[in-house]
Amino acid sequence: MTHKVTATLAGLAATALMMTACAGGSGPTSSNTQSGAAASGGSGGLSVAFVPKIQGIPFFEAMNAGGKKASEEFGFTWVYSGPTTADPAAQSEVVRSLIQQNVSTLMVAPNDPDSMSPLITEAQGKGIKVGAADTDAPNSTREVFVEQASAEGIGSALVDQIAKAIGDEGEIAIVSCGQTAVNLNSWIKVINEKIPAEHPKITIVDTVYADEDQAKAVTMSKNLINANPKLKGLIGMCTTSAPGVAQAVQESGKIGTIQTVGVGTPASMLPYLKDKSSHASVLWNVEDFGYLTAWGGWMLAQGKEFADTQDVGHIKGVTYDKATKTLLLGEPMIFTAENAGEFNY
Repeated sequence: MTHKVTATLAGLAATALMMTACAGGSGPTSSNTQSGAAASGGSGGLSVAFVPKIQGIPFFEAMNAGGKKASEEFGFTWVYSGPTTADPAAQSEVVRSLIQQNVSTLMVAPNDPDSMSPLITEAQGKGIKVGAADTDAPNSTREVFVEQASAEGIGSALVDQIAKAIGDEGEIAIVSCGQTAVNLNSWIKVINEKIPAEHPKITIVDTVYADEDQAKAVTMSKNLINANPKLKGLIGMCTTSAPGVAQAVQESGKIGTIQTVGVGTPASMLPYLKDKSSHASVLWNVEDFGYLTAWGGWMLAQGKEFADTQDVGHIKGVTYDKATKTLLLGEPMIFTAENAGEFNY
């Protein structure tokens, strides 16, 4: 699963500096990395830019690694650039800069889909193809959504894991991240529907939002533990809150008393899985997800259509739903203390 990743800073260096300056000296900043055969003229000079919710966290860095691999295999330029805080305004500045650079395709994981929607339309007006990945912008004119796993699949897996961990009975709470994140909210919706319908002895006492900040997730989780003395479980909805809820249980001396599950990267969750402050992590192969995102952007740049089912490089059986314009990576994976160490992100 280990990929050797190289990054070539070339023609976009000056633009990257300009983007940093636009963000302000003490405010959110961003950076560009560029790779792929198109830097040397491959595939007609096509470029695919990916803007994550936040740059620097393991999840999106793993997506970047997968995107670079796809660019090297298929022959296009890969540009990875995002804000250093999960701030919609800072992310919008990155997108505006990439529009000015006239990339071939822009793939975005929007922090706030509604505020991103006008920028998607603006980019398309300049001839740039636009897609969403990781989290959708369903009310926009995006041309494809690259989804890691279905909302039903992820939400159901989280429900199954927390129910198993707490013996299908007791109080639980949810620690999510961005309050406007479409993907996280869709998973929470599934959890809120399935718990009362299939696990009537489990009660959800609260849902809080810690942005994409692990330290904030720790603090909010401790507050939930103190406010709910009968609490038996915590669900961390993203790759910063999943380790955050486990860390809070660990630091509160509640291992064995309060169980946690979440959507966390294998490497970040492994210590918590080993000491049993986390029961399980629900995720997917993140590098493959970045690989698929890059390939999807490359297909858009060429004006090619997606098949109902296709193999994408080494990824087999990727499906496409024409009604929703959604490329689906596949089913979620369950990471435990036994298998999490096999992955390098």
